[in-house]
Amino acid sequence: MAIDEIKKTLDGKMDQSIAAFKHNLTKIRTGRANPALLDSVHVDYYGAMLPISQVANLSLLDARTISVQPWEKGMGAKIEKAIRDSDLGLNPSSMGDLIRIPMPVMTEERRRELTKVVRGEGESAKIAVRNLRRDANEAVKKLVKEKLASEDDQKRSEAEIQKLTDRHISEIDRLVASKEHDIMAV
Repeated sequence: MAIDEIKKTLDGKMDQSIAAFKHNLTKIRTGRANPALLDSVHVDYYGAMLPISQVANLSLLDARTISVQPWEKGMGAKIEKAIRDSDLGLNPSSMGDLIRIPMPVMTEERRRELTKVVRGEGESAKIAVRNLRRDANEAVKKLVKEKLASEDDQKRSEAEIQKLTDRHISEIDRLVASKEHDIMAV
């Protein structure tokens, strides 16, 4: 594998780490309603546990209310129970076929806890990026050891790998700051 290939695969893997981090951030709730909050909730559908999005239509009624419209008549009670039993702290209410899920107002203490969770997720993403940097540097050193690249190539590629790492870590920092701002906004 050439140095250019190592850098290209490194960039792709770091982008995947950031995408996974972004996905994890959507699960952390802010003061606003977001249908993605219910992605982790599964409901019993004829013996199979399915995500709510596969048995109902999820949408926003307003900034603080999620609506769930079951596709089948009998699923309303099961969906409501699944949401109540989840660890999200939500209290759904049925209105005929429509289930309304109002987002509770977050306390200052809860907001601070969530910012700590966001920072923890950010740190995990940074660790993943740094581990990828280490693996890429080791791959380059292996090429030098096998005489497939020079030591000058090694120094140059290590500097470029560090630039890639710095760029991805600054992106993670930006995402953390943005999410913290969303959480702390009242």
